[in-house]
Amino acid sequence: MEKNSKIYIAGHRGLLGNALTKLFTQQGYTNTVARTRQELDCMDAAAVAEFFKKEKPEYVVIAAGRVGGIGANSAYPAEFIHENITIQNNIIHNAYRVGVKKLIFFGSSCMYPKMASQPMKEEDILTGEIEPTSKAYGIAKIAGMVMCQSYNKQYGTKFITLIPNTLYGPHDDFDQKTSHVFSALLRKFHEAKIRGEHAITLWGTGTPKREFLYVDDCAEACLHVLRNETKYEVMNVGTGVDVAIKDLAGIIKRVTGFEGEIIWDTTKPDGAPRKLLEKSKIESMGWRAKTPLEEGVANTYNWFKEYGENPLTSEKTL
Repeated sequence: MEKNSKIYIAGHRGLLGNALTKLFTQQGYTNTVARTRQELDCMDAAAVAEFFKKEKPEYVVIAAGRVGGIGANSAYPAEFIHENITIQNNIIHNAYRVGVKKLIFFGSSCMYPKMASQPMKEEDILTGEIEPTSKAYGIAKIAGMVMCQSYNKQYGTKFITLIPNTLYGPHDDFDQKTSHVFSALLRKFHEAKIRGEHAITLWGTGTPKREFLYVDDCAEACLHVLRNETKYEVMNVGTGVDVAIKDLAGIIKRVTGFEGEIIWDTTKPDGAPRKLLEKSKIESMGWRAKTPLEEGVANTYNWFKEYGENPLTSEKTL
C-alpha cells in the first residue's frame, strides 16, 4: 500500500473511523476518502454503486454500521440486522466490482457462541447458539464474514474480517440508551460524581468478564493488516486479557473520582458470561495491543470531559 493509495473509510465519524482517519493521516497517507451519511447513505445500493464507480478506491475499511449495548440490541433487533447487512452488502459487492485490492470488514465478538470455549478461536464461529440479546447483530456480522470469504473463494479478492473485542476510547457513543457497557459506565460514574450522589446502580451481577481493546490499538491492527500479506481470512484482534465488569467499574470509579457505593441490580441481564479472544493469528503477523486498560480509561475520560458530554454521532462504529 502506497502513501498516495486511495483508501475509503466507511463510517469515519464513529469511534473506530475517527481513530483510523487520525492514524492514516499521522502515517502520511494522503488520499483517504470519506463521506458523511448525508453525503452517502450506504444503505442506498444505487448511491453506493455510483460512489465506487466514480471514486474507484484501492483499499476499503468498513467501520460503518449500527452498534449498541444489550439494551439497544434487545429493543431494535430488526434495525440491527437490516441496517448492518444492507450496508456491508452494498460496500463489499461494489468493492469487488471496481477491483479493490484489499478490504477490511470488522466483525464482532458477538459472532461467537454464547458458551464458546475460552479464549475463543476464529474456528469456533457457527459452532453454537449466539447470545440471544445480540443475536440479530451477531448474525449480521457472520453474514459479512461469510460474504468476504465467498468473494475470496469465487473471485480471488482479498477481503479480510477482523474481529475486535469491545472497543472503547475517544469518540465513543456515550448515550445511555444505545452505548456499550464501557461508555455507559463512564458516563454514569461521571454524572453521579457531578451530582454528588452517594450510590450508583449498575445492571447485572458484575461477574461476567469482558476484554476491552483501546480503539487506537485496533486502528493500528487494521493498518498493519492492510500493509502486510496474510494467509488468514478471519482474525481476532484483542489484548488477551479480560476483566470482570465489577473490576472495570472499580477502575472507572477510581479514574472518575466517584466516591459513592456501587449497587448491582441482579434483575437485569448479564449477557454472555465471558468473551475473551484467542489472538495468535494476528500476533503471528507482528501486531500486539499496547495500551493498558487503566491508561485507556484515563485517556477516554479526559477526552469525554472536554468533548463528549454532549456526544455526536451520526455514524457509529463497529
